[in-house]
Amino acid sequence: MEPEEFDSDALRQFVLAFKKGKLKPIVKSQPVPKSNKGPVKVVVGKTFDTIVMNPKNDVLIEFYAPWCGHCKKLEPVYAELGKKYKSEKNLVIAKMDATANDVTNDHYKVEGFPTIYFAPRDKKSNPIKFEGGDRDIEHLSKFIEEHATKLSRTKEEL
Repeated sequence: MEPEEFDSDALRQFVLAFKKGKLKPIVKSQPVPKSNKGPVKVVVGKTFDTIVMNPKNDVLIEFYAPWCGHCKKLEPVYAELGKKYKSEKNLVIAKMDATANDVTNDHYKVEGFPTIYFAPRDKKSNPIKFEGGDRDIEHLSKFIEEHATKLSRTKEEL
């Protein structure tokens, strides 16, 4: 509840709206990006459900903090990862500033930075946390390929 003026009428109206199920949650969110065409999609509080929870795509999402040294070190690696998989129609590489945006799904717990999850398109409520591996192209690629539901396979030269 965020009334401009708080009084008994405002509280009464709020409670009545709540009981009728007419309240919308207040979601902390940066503005929705005007253009989101890069290899790494920017997710904000208001777009979390439409991008990360989209059942058509697998999503690898990094939750970061702009001041985090580990996150800054990961940024060029993550951008390269986005470029590597940009031709995959069913895979989204995404990132979200978790200090400026609410994560609107309880299955995505952010307790440190960076936190990386893979959300398979058919199991959005059961994301897989990236743990234990180095945060480099090799380990992140292996993690994606291990959990992806639908990657286009290219034949490698022997």
